[in-house]
Amino acid sequence: MVAEFGNVTTVGYGPKPEGADEHLQVPDGLSTLPQTPLGIAKLGLRRLRAAELDAPASRWVLQALSGRRFDVVVANEARILALADRVADGAPIWADMHEWAPEERTHILSWRLLVAPLMDHLCRTYLPRCAAITTVGDRIGELYLSRYGVEARTMRNSSPYRDLPVGDVTDDVVRLVHSGAAVQGRNLELTIDVVSALPERFSLDLYLVPANDGGKYLRSLTERAPVDGRVRFLDPVPPMALPDTLNSYDLGVFWLPPVHTNGRLTLPNKYFDYVQARLGIAVGPSPEMADLTERHALGVVADDFRPETITASLRDVTSEEIRTWKQHADHAAHELSFESDAQVARDILGALLTA
Repeated sequence: MVAEFGNVTTVGYGPKPEGADEHLQVPDGLSTLPQTPLGIAKLGLRRLRAAELDAPASRWVLQALSGRRFDVVVANEARILALADRVADGAPIWADMHEWAPEERTHILSWRLLVAPLMDHLCRTYLPRCAAITTVGDRIGELYLSRYGVEARTMRNSSPYRDLPVGDVTDDVVRLVHSGAAVQGRNLELTIDVVSALPERFSLDLYLVPANDGGKYLRSLTERAPVDGRVRFLDPVPPMALPDTLNSYDLGVFWLPPVHTNGRLTLPNKYFDYVQARLGIAVGPSPEMADLTERHALGVVADDFRPETITASLRDVTSEEIRTWKQHADHAAHELSFESDAQVARDILGALLTA
């Protein structure tokens, strides 16, 4: 979509993304945080200004882009705001913040003590200098306004529209599905425990990408699954293939207790994948997901995150209810697609390039 407005140079890990005219591939071993002995010392001493560009990846990018000039710079998340400011050299910056950066991983002690102050410093220093800011949800935008005095527009992590059929529903069988990453803190144990407590007509398939822990957390989940085979672990599929893969299921599920702000306000890609797959949806009282689920009558919202409450919210669902929810997902698929959210990006780029 950005390519509609001119030549695009991308900088990041992995191969050249679709739509880029030029791609500078950051070496995989370089961190986007100042995870060097000197960088960690600066964080510990709260020498935050001095640590802004100490990340190995930032140093590499500055060297790779030395002498280059750009009309607009898009910064992906808070950790590279200082880098974007340096690269922009006065050009307008669009900060795509996604979630609430000051509490990105505050459930991890080292992050909370060392990195969170840096994220707060970067946001406080550089967001007021940005020409545009986006987040994935309205409530997260309100946090940026409250703490940093900056207006943010909402651009959700939605999926491209897919013209898929509404799948059949089998009486007396409920096929649940969850897709995502097997990352500690997502509390997928809760999902497994809920299914274990549901009647035998319920089953769960998990399409999980292993975390960077050698698969340790994923193995712990497989060991927790009931021995009756109602919980299966299947190989992950590419993001663009997910709606087709999920289309045969009944309900997409995601229950994430609010252990931190981003967990409480989560509105993840998987939610929109479920909609494009024409599934009913089962979530907890996470306000962003609950609002959409109730507004479009897509499924069931549990009253809280206790396993027994979630189990009760699903235990008596009927095949007719599931059929209705899947039909409602079909009706909402256009509105809850990337094609709808992409207009926000078009408006931003159009304004920045004509200012």
